[in-house]
Amino acid sequence: MDHDMLDDQRELVDRIEDAGWEITGLELSCYDSPWSDQHQPEAEVTITARKPYGDDGDGGEDAGTGDDESPFRIN
Repeated sequence: MDHDMLDDQRELVDRIEDAGWEITGLELSCYDSPWSDQHQPEAEVTITARKPYGDDGDGGEDAGTGDDESPFRIN
């Protein structure tokens, strides 16, 4: 695997973590492009991250109160 690809992956992880996210999964795939005749490798990075929102004010005025009827909130 190309060291440049790994360096780019580390940079992406650092940026996500600096934004307050916790990385929970990471996959780096390296392959030759099927759309290019130049046989240059390409990489695809899949990152799964979590960031809790709650009583610190980031989640809106009803955050953490249990009064929100949103179907997207898990209590």
